[in-house]
Parts: sequence; C-alpha cells; structure tokens
Amino acid sequence: MTASLKMRAHVTGAVLAAFALRLYFVWRFPFYEAGDTPIYQQLAHNWLRHGIYGLKIAGRLTPVDIRVPGYPAFLAAIYIFFGETARAVMVAQAFVGVLTCFLVAAMAAVLAPKESRRRVALAALWLTALCPFTANYTAVVLTETLTIFLSTLALLVLMEALRLSQAKDVVAQTEASFRMPWLLGGMVVGFGTLVRPETPLILAAAGAVLVALWWRPRNWPRLLHTGTLLAVGLILPLLPWAARNWRVVHTVQFLAPRYTELPGEFTPHGFYAWSGTWLWRFRDVYQVMWNQDGEEIHIEDIPASAFDSPAERARVAALLAAYNEDTDMTPEIDRGFGEIARERTARHPLRTYSIVPLLRCFSMWFTPRVEMLPLSGKLWPVGYWWEDSPSQYCYSLGLFLLGIAYALMALGGAWRVRKDPAALFLVAYIVIRTAFLTTVETPEPRYVLECFPAVFALAAQLWTHKGMTHAESYGEGSAT
Repeated sequence: MTASLKMRAHVTGAVLAAFALRLYFVWRFPFYEAGDTPIYQQLAHNWLRHGIYGLKIAGRLTPVDIRVPGYPAFLAAIYIFFGETARAVMVAQAFVGVLTCFLVAAMAAVLAPKESRRRVALAALWLTALCPFTANYTAVVLTETLTIFLSTLALLVLMEALRLSQAKDVVAQTEASFRMPWLLGGMVVGFGTLVRPETPLILAAAGAVLVALWWRPRNWPRLLHTGTLLAVGLILPLLPWAARNWRVVHTVQFLAPRYTELPGEFTPHGFYAWSGTWLWRFRDVYQVMWNQDGEEIHIEDIPASAFDSPAERARVAALLAAYNEDTDMTPEIDRGFGEIARERTARHPLRTYSIVPLLRCFSMWFTPRVEMLPLSGKLWPVGYWWEDSPSQYCYSLGLFLLGIAYALMALGGAWRVRKDPAALFLVAYIVIRTAFLTTVETPEPRYVLECFPAVFALAAQLWTHKGMTHAESYGEGSAT
C-alpha cells in the first residue's frame, strides 16, 4: 500500500471512529438534565418563535443579557431545520466534534518539523477522535462542543500568525499578509466569546507570548500594532451584542454579567467568598453551590475543612438554618458568610490564595469526568467503592488514569518543541485558562475541556521521527 493510501485509510478510520464514538454517547448516554440546558433552550425558543432574546420572568417574556447569544443562535438554527429536539442538537454537535479533530491535527502539524508533519497530524487526529471526555459532551445541550471548536480554530489561526511573524522580515510587517492573520484570529476569538465569555483568555496567552518575543524597545511598534489588530478583531463580532444590550436592557454589556444575574437580582458575594476559602471538589459544587439558589443546604454535606473551629461551624450552621427556612439568601445572611470568609482568609491567607486554587486545579484536571455518565466516579476508599461495584470502579479508575496519561504526554510533547513560540502559546493558554478557572465559584471539570485541543496538539509531538524536533529548524529565518 502506498503512503498516500495509508494516509487516506488512517484519516478515514479516524473520522469514522470519531463520529461513531460521539453517536454512541448521543444514543446510549444522552444527558437532558444539565443545569444550564433549559436556559439555553428557552432563549433559543423565545428568540426563534417570538423574536425576543429573553426568558419568562414573573409570567412575562423579558429581554435578558445573562447569557451571550452564540449558543442559543446555534440551537435556533438547528430548530429551524430539525425541530426543537435535543437529539438533533446532539447529532449536530457530533459533526462539529469531528471537524474539531481536523483542526487539532492542523495545530499539531504547525508545531511539527516538516518531515514528521503527516505522522504527527495523524497522531493528533486519532488522539482527538478517541477522547471520551470531549466526545461525551456532544450528548448534552451545553456550550462545550461549540466552544471547543471555535477555541481550536482561534488557536490554529494565531499559531499560524505567530509563525508568520517570526518568518517575515521586520520591513514587511505592514503588509496585508501579516495583518490579516492577527485580525482574523481576534475575530474568531470574538465569535467564540459570543458562545463562552471567557474565550478572550486565548488573546491573553497570545499577548503574553508576544511580550516575551518583542520585549525590546525596537519591537514595541510591532507589539502595539499587533495588539491593536487583535483588539479590533475581538470587538467587531461583539459590537452587535453590545448595541442590543444598550438599546434593549440599557446596560453597557459586551459579554455577560459576572454572576449571570438578572437585572436587580441579588448576588451573594459573601457566600461566594466563604466558599472560596475551602471549596475545591466538584461534589461540593453539586451539594452546596448549586443548591444555594432555591434548595436547602445541609451542614452535614459540608466538609470539615470548611471550619476552623467548632464555634465557626456553629456560626455556619446558624446561617444555613436561617437560609433553609425559605431557601432565600438574604443580604443579612450573606453578610454573615462574608464576615466568616474575611476571618478565615486573615487567619490563613495562603490557604485562600494558594492551597485552595491548587486543589481546584488538581480537581478540574485529574478527575474521572463521569458527571455525564451513570458512574459514581469514586476512587477512595478503594475497598468500599470496589465492593459497591467493581465494574464501575474499573471504569472510573481507567478514565482517571487516561486523564493523567494525556497530561504526561502533553508535557513530553511540549518539552520537545519548547523553543517554538507557537508551543509556548499553547502552554500559556493552558496555564492562564486554568489559573482563571480556579477563581470561578463553581470550578467544574468541564471548564478545562477547552484546553484539550492544545493538550492533544502538544502530545502528538511525541510522534515526531526520532531525534528530530521543530526547535532545530525554528531559528532559521526568524525575526526578533
């Protein structure tokens, strides 16, 4: 079999495997009860049927800005052709997931030396195609699949822009061939921001790498020029959304409210600050944070690490008892939690600002990721959960080890291409996004899935031909 036929066979096999795995999750494990799903569905329905991007509040259809409009627009487009069925959305997301596999392969090829590009691209294609973590989220009506696609496209465009900027001579930096990739990259990030508002973190990573490359004063004009192009590209897709918010809900809102609150709705900052001094496990997000808005919260569901003394535990119990009377987080109760948060942070600032964020990082990255599957995901204590269900324990353990394997492969691949600015860009994105997510009140494992394309593109570098790295050829023709 010739090399071209082998290549076609590999690509065809990866595409079929990718689509089959995603359809398997759609038909076998569809998930209809995700927390944000009804909101997106209602926004899409009301926008499509009534021409109003809003929700029913107190029995009245009211325009809102609590979610950016990209994903509801995606749902509305599917509803037009296939009706308002979740299965149709999931199948469409399966196709989007397959397209993402090709983008990741292209990212890996950008990093690889010329002689190994096909081999590395195929490795990235297979890694992405067979990843159960990203494939699983095609079977739920949430933003993950579309966000991963747009984030991957943005990363690819900006990687190419970085490569072009290093290959071009300084004199040519005003040419359209230089300007367009940066502007286009900013625009793709802008469209991604209309699906998930934290997508501009991609530009933060690009900015960090550009500053590292062009820190000398003679390169400051290039840095300013490129930053302007990225900013203009980002803002252009957001302008219609911002204009709509100014005209309809009378707020200057380019993204979405920080706490996704409705106009005039109370935000429990004190309660969030208190949770930030101890909460790091997804189980606690499920039992505490998601119950805060209308469900009872039981002191027994809160781990001992949330209390520094029996007296503090009693204070929290009293506040929860007051909240549980009508499940309403009043400003007075919230102030009580805020006071406890300040006291805990004053006693142990390292815990609030370092230990808890690091634990959140560990929890988000190294978890079995079974929240969309009928598995417990519990691994400790081993004897108890093994006895409860050996098969479930094996599945959960296997997924846990798979996540570790992905991380180790990415570290190895990143080391091989460590001198390439495009690789540094991917690493910076993973680090910056993860650091940001540790500050979110509900640190869910799904939030790092947008980093997986970068993980796979880096991991695929392990498939370069022995003794060959892109770093060897990188310096040729680079302009600094």
